[in-house]
Amino acid sequence: MKLPYSKSLLIIPTYNEIDNIEKMLSTLESLYQELNILIIDDGSPDGTADIVKKHQETNQRLHLIQRTGKLGLGTAYITGFKWALDRDFEFVFEMDCDFSHDPKDIPILLEAAQSNDLIIGSRYINGIRIINWPFRRLLLSYCASLYTRIITGIKILDVTGGFKCFNRSALESLNLDRVFSNGYSFQVELNYKIWSKGLRVKEVPIIFTERRDGQSKMSGGIVREAIFAVIMLRIRRIFGTLH
Repeated sequence: MKLPYSKSLLIIPTYNEIDNIEKMLSTLESLYQELNILIIDDGSPDGTADIVKKHQETNQRLHLIQRTGKLGLGTAYITGFKWALDRDFEFVFEMDCDFSHDPKDIPILLEAAQSNDLIIGSRYINGIRIINWPFRRLLLSYCASLYTRIITGIKILDVTGGFKCFNRSALESLNLDRVFSNGYSFQVELNYKIWSKGLRVKEVPIIFTERRDGQSKMSGGIVREAIFAVIMLRIRRIFGTLH
């Protein structure tokens, strides 16, 4: 099957990814000549955006949005989604810059997106598929997914995963101005809203590898936000104000 890379946009939010951005862009450019890439950089003081600008000189499908200050993962993706919807893109990816998501898995998600609305690269389908995580973090992540499924009733194993592909219809179904989460619960909110609309959500197995370079963005505040956000999602669905 010939996949529609030219109609696809890969969004990568960055903050201080100088250790990864050069290798990531070089890898993507060598694998996918037709794939469009949008880097959304939150004012990285380490020069991440400068590396992107250097690659733009030879890659017309590479785009950059620079924001002033660290505004968060959720708002970065919302900015990217709106940018994609304003243009002729049919498939929109989320992916991290730190190689925890393998760029070689992009075709797996894109192929599944030809017959589904949202594809999630799942760390938990067909067994736990995570490399280099300490047991405590693995337990926290798995329990967070279990907690979310119990509270919301959502039938997705990896509700917090950040390697995803939306088709245009899925993004158009969302009121992007009413997304209230910004941290990792952002992923839960979008999954829940799309699933609750009855759209087609499919998980495909991927292997998640803990970042090798740079610093993790995980924090206690992100975990606390996720706990309360899940409760709010369920309450809003009960009262008919979810969407």
